[in-house]
Amino acid sequence: MNINQIKQLKYDNKKISMLTCYDYSSAKIINQSNIDMILVGDSAAMVMHGHNSTLPIDVATMALHIKAVAKGAPDKFIVGDMPFMSFRKSLSDNMTAVEKIMKAGAHAIKLEGFDGNLELIKHIVQSGVPVMGHLGLTPQSVNSLGGYKVQGKIDEDKIKIINDTQSLEKAGCFAVVLECVPSTLSQDIAKQTEIITIGIGAGDCVDGQVLVINDMLGMSGDFQPKFVRKYLNAEQLFLQAFNEFDKDVKDSQFPSSKESYS
Repeated sequence: MNINQIKQLKYDNKKISMLTCYDYSSAKIINQSNIDMILVGDSAAMVMHGHNSTLPIDVATMALHIKAVAKGAPDKFIVGDMPFMSFRKSLSDNMTAVEKIMKAGAHAIKLEGFDGNLELIKHIVQSGVPVMGHLGLTPQSVNSLGGYKVQGKIDEDKIKIINDTQSLEKAGCFAVVLECVPSTLSQDIAKQTEIITIGIGAGDCVDGQVLVINDMLGMSGDFQPKFVRKYLNAEQLFLQAFNEFDKDVKDSQFPSSKESYS
């Protein structure tokens, strides 16, 4: 899958599927699936490393996750997240971070927000790197937003998100993630822009949907945002398997003679 094929899906009015992924084993399975794109998200900070926000993860750690995913899913279009503050420094530092993300195996980068990022986005695109934007709820700005809340409820915020999407499109972004915004807003954006829109908590009027793989597989405990649909209860299945193994070991039922060397 390449960027032209992703764009063609929109032109053909076909929905685009995207999952986050952070490791080689999961990526191998996704590579065998019909999923179109993989996002190696900075949500790895929370999902894989146990932090309470996305802020602590750095470029080196993101690159490590991207390398693993790229090895496991060579047939998928991979987008790598630019972590907190990695694109808010000098142009040289910003581009060094982009370079590391791309050389790790990403086919595009994603960065959050619009304000202050316009010239950098243009420079990245002109450097031959596809850019995906991210508007609405931007987790890297959680401290400024005052928490994880739906964005774009009032007219002023709606207008800004629409204008920012249009500006991202003009700057050369091929796609934008719209997170936790009202369905009516994403519908307005779809009508007023040609950019590929990927929703997470943005309703069904967008071009595609993305979910965190651990959330949709039911591996996130009691964490259940409104926009997440669980397709599996993997946490319970894992727990059952672990306890069965524990019982077999303690009852001397594992290993059997067939599972031992003579």
